[in-house]
Amino acid sequence: MPELPEVERARALIAERALGRRIVAVDDSDTYVCRPHAPGEISSALVGQTLTEANRIGKSMWVETDGGPVLGLHLGMAGRILVDGAAEGDPATEPADGAPRVWDRFTLEFEDGGKLILRDKRRLGRAVLDPDLSSLGPDAAEVTRDDFRKRVGFGSAPLKARIMDQSVIAGVGNLLADEALWRARLSPVRTAGDLSTDELDRLRKEIRATTRSAIRKGGVHTGDVIPARKRGGVCPRCGTPMERETVGGRTTYWCPNGQE
Repeated sequence: MPELPEVERARALIAERALGRRIVAVDDSDTYVCRPHAPGEISSALVGQTLTEANRIGKSMWVETDGGPVLGLHLGMAGRILVDGAAEGDPATEPADGAPRVWDRFTLEFEDGGKLILRDKRRLGRAVLDPDLSSLGPDAAEVTRDDFRKRVGFGSAPLKARIMDQSVIAGVGNLLADEALWRARLSPVRTAGDLSTDELDRLRKEIRATTRSAIRKGGVHTGDVIPARKRGGVCPRCGTPMERETVGGRTTYWCPNGQE
């Protein structure tokens, strides 16, 4: 599932390749991906507009236009953004993924003939006008130290569930949470309100470091502990068998020896 690093790479692709280009056609015929809009509603709002900014908070991304309408894009569980055939992190003119064009759920066509496509095999992505971002907490890669302490370090929720709550901090998904908690040597089942100030600061530091590393390397799957997230996996730091449990509704792996 795309997490903050993958969404940031998609945003950067749009910023690099799509800004300043005028929209001449929109395929918004997929009523599920474009819900609640009727077919043609997004097209009517965007045709003739020029893309001016690409922004992101957490896993939510949106593109602004010179005429005012804002296009929200969400990658869902398996979505990708392509601009002129290139996907995020892929310099090729057309990814060799063999993806049927039926997976192209939403398309902007530009005046110069190029296209921006939301490609999504599972059809769980979204394209929506003027997305409501009011429920999101601050971006996980940008949240300040004091705000992080206040938002995360209280109550009885398991620590992993707290940092994955998008209203607390936006952008931490399942893999990013496991990697950051492993780096910070903190147990995902620890009560969030029991953390010391030093532990909270360490966790914030590792969330930011994990995010930067994943953006640079190509996604959260590149994390150090991710290959050990399997039955029989062992901690890459000490060799202890990894613990497996459901935390906050998500399958979770951690080292019972090194994460307290």
